[in-house]
Amino acid sequence: MKMDLSTEIAGIKFKNPLLPAAGPLTGDDEKMKYIASLGVGGMVTKTISTEAAKVPRPCIVATKDYVVNAELWSEYGPNKWIEEFLPGIQSLKMPKIISIGYSKEQIEWLIPKLRDFGDAFEISTHYVGKDLNPIAEVARTASKLAKKPVFMKISPHMPDPVEFAKVVTEAGAAGVVAVNSLGPVYYVDPKTGNSPLGSENRYGWMSGPVIKPVALSIVQRIRQSLDIPVIGVGGVKTAEDVVEFLEVGASAVGMLSSALIFGKEQYRRTVNGLEEALKKRGYESAKSAIGRKLEIHHADFEVRNPVVDPEKCTLCKLCEYVCPYFAIKVSNRVEIDPNACFGCGLCESRCPTHAISGVLK
Repeated sequence: MKMDLSTEIAGIKFKNPLLPAAGPLTGDDEKMKYIASLGVGGMVTKTISTEAAKVPRPCIVATKDYVVNAELWSEYGPNKWIEEFLPGIQSLKMPKIISIGYSKEQIEWLIPKLRDFGDAFEISTHYVGKDLNPIAEVARTASKLAKKPVFMKISPHMPDPVEFAKVVTEAGAAGVVAVNSLGPVYYVDPKTGNSPLGSENRYGWMSGPVIKPVALSIVQRIRQSLDIPVIGVGGVKTAEDVVEFLEVGASAVGMLSSALIFGKEQYRRTVNGLEEALKKRGYESAKSAIGRKLEIHHADFEVRNPVVDPEKCTLCKLCEYVCPYFAIKVSNRVEIDPNACFGCGLCESRCPTHAISGVLK
């Protein structure tokens, strides 16, 4: 029997928790239809605003660990979306979340025109700033006009994610999307020594696997404090990543940058790997994984020295090279000075053969 991968957020049911995050891969109806064919549980449009974005070129560069983009919101104006793209995806048998932005006035103009095309709205706060008052006003206005769930998307520069989530949900939002890309950042092409982006001062915004710890932290902090729906976004690459976001409290998970880095088939690979990834963690369904790691842990100060398995150890000396406390020496075996060892865990985390244990829980 196949595992139940379905999830539900604010009353919206998804066949599985993986969604495309708003971005270039969901920038028109044909793109969204293709992404839907890869097995995702729902659809999220590229962010629509009251005017088409004037996008600098080049606008996207990537390494295997991250993407830096200067792409802005949709390069198409709202009329193109209303007349062509959104009608074009009505045949998709999955929930549709319409991403929009940014100010109260823009939201007031957009929602009445877009309301009938989707099941929910995602509202980006990327360019609104850090002041929670205008963000709350956007959430209040959107929730009043939408008459369906509104999710406010938080950027990682917000100083207090929990307060953000509290303010927007008190203003009427159904939940939060966490997180947007990180920046501004400056990418240097190793071949030229310059940034290739066409944006002003060549700045961009970073996303992809490298920001996963940031995103996981913000999702967990919000869910440890508030019982609200969260869609986790940021750094998702594999089915195992999806499970990690579920464990820290996300009910659905968005992925974009890994599909830009590794190809669009990454959606299919991730969906196909979900059942096995959940089974490995001992879960019988996607829903059973949600929030399983929300217990609050207090600081631990016990020093645990590493233990080396000689059967796995290849004497590569990496543990000796990286040890910041000069506690490890490797010759024909690994010798650990328990008095010098700080119990930091670096050696265990870096061991390429997993021969070291006993420090990390």
